[in-house]
Amino acid sequence: MMICGSREVSCVPGSCDVVVVGGGQGGLAAGYYLRRAGLDHVILDAQPQPGGAWRHGWESLRLFSPAEYSPLPGWGMPRQAGEEFPTAGHVVDYLEAYERRYDLPVHRPVRVREVRRAGDRLAVQTGAGTWSARYVISATGTWERPYVPDLPGREEFAGRQLHTVDYASPEEFRGQRVLVVGGGNSAAQILAEVSRIAEATWVTLRPARFMPDDVDGRVLFGVATRKAAGGAGESVSDLGDIVMVPGVRDARDRGVLHSRSMFAGMTERGVRWADGAEQTCDVVIWCTGFRPNLTHLAPLLPGWRQGEVAVEGTRSVDEDRLYLLGYGDWTGAASATLVGAGRTAKATVADIASRLREAP
Repeated sequence: MMICGSREVSCVPGSCDVVVVGGGQGGLAAGYYLRRAGLDHVILDAQPQPGGAWRHGWESLRLFSPAEYSPLPGWGMPRQAGEEFPTAGHVVDYLEAYERRYDLPVHRPVRVREVRRAGDRLAVQTGAGTWSARYVISATGTWERPYVPDLPGREEFAGRQLHTVDYASPEEFRGQRVLVVGGGNSAAQILAEVSRIAEATWVTLRPARFMPDDVDGRVLFGVATRKAAGGAGESVSDLGDIVMVPGVRDARDRGVLHSRSMFAGMTERGVRWADGAEQTCDVVIWCTGFRPNLTHLAPLLPGWRQGEVAVEGTRSVDEDRLYLLGYGDWTGAASATLVGAGRTAKATVADIASRLREAP
């Protein structure tokens, strides 16, 4: 037997209608709808504990919106006492409670090595054995595949390099010269923290686009909801790339929320721009995003190494028994968010259920 949250579940491989790969927010949303549809399924999660990528966020990470704007299907996130915007730890607690509330069949830790064709079914090979499924939903996210650009000289740099996944708090950088690279929310929030105790420089590939101060997750929720319903008007990306959370607004007020253009390469002591100018630094924090974690799908998806793969809705074009949830907008509008995961999971399970009903 294996422990799943506070429950024990059997971890004996077998045969079922659907195997869900990944037990984060996307996998749990899929499990909710699969249970409602009465489909036999399991959820295989590589992590030893619930919470998905939220378990690995930095200490100050928070949602952009109040709890009631970030629900998974069926049960809204409870408010966190004393906090308007829930912490990552609160999200982890919610996801763990969600598993228990709906008695979702999560098996962990079970890492899926590969999914391959096996006649009229798919074989899901893991370190604990092989499951046989009529359909597979992959919901592994991106956290395990951080992206760092391969710039000239990067291996020569004698200082420290780390990615967003490695960042915990600013204290370890006190008094150092730090470059924060990236034009999104993570970069802006980390710059805001680090600049309080270190000499911080922000570097972006293109000029940063800031959302209006009065835009937070509540507004983004409304925009995404209208777009998901097929409505006209602006999209979330039209509003900008960076939400002006309190820490980022404070950085702007301190005059540090401005960036330099991307450097052309790195040296032993720092970085070098295309015009020959150089800057010395001790640390580079790469807030340069992630790639979909699709290594387990290599036998099915010839183009997985390029990131996005061909889909119709969430169904793979190359293997129509495979669905992909939560990897970015190419798998559904805002599908990598809590509320977006529920929308795409609902449509995915409805499609699977319909196909199972029609099957001979």
